[in-house]
Amino acid sequence: MSYPIVILGSGRGTNAEALLKAESKKKLGSAKIAAVISDHEDAGILTLGQKYKVPAIYLDPGRKGARLSDAAEQAYIERIQSFSPKLIVLAGFMRIIKRPFIEAFEGRMINLHPSLLPSFPGMNGIQQAFEHGVKITGCTVHWVTPALDAGPIIAQKEVRIEEADTLDILTKKVHIAEHALLPDVVTRLSKGKIVIPEA
Repeated sequence: MSYPIVILGSGRGTNAEALLKAESKKKLGSAKIAAVISDHEDAGILTLGQKYKVPAIYLDPGRKGARLSDAAEQAYIERIQSFSPKLIVLAGFMRIIKRPFIEAFEGRMINLHPSLLPSFPGMNGIQQAFEHGVKITGCTVHWVTPALDAGPIIAQKEVRIEEADTLDILTKKVHIAEHALLPDVVTRLSKGKIVIPEA
């Protein structure tokens, strides 16, 4: 049974590509990426559409800053709903999503965050961990709730910070962990192996 997914991202799309690559190798369970959507017209994530033959859509955020305008949020909800997704993946989507958006897709929206939550939520999770001097960081996939980076944790992958690591090296290590963790979680969700939290 098909398990359609919509990916939202604002940047280069390396995590979206990890999912698309896994799907192309038939290593994403029943998951099928239905569309990639970005709030930036020139985002690298949109170039993945042609490469992997999936719709890649720019949707105007309606305003600058961390949030979508109310009208844009409604447009996002309607466009996402047009693909009838079973899962929405926030992969580097740099907008704070408001309650109506979350409620429209309750129990169907996950976020990938570059730290071991609840440590280092918000922006620059890798840099926060590096500057704090922790010995272990990593990445987290969690359910999206109205509280920022505070939804129930689905899975985490640890990354050890070595003495010789620079911020650049650590960033690469965390990205490698993300590219392994996210496809694994999506695969397990598509196979019904992860319990969706009750509202």
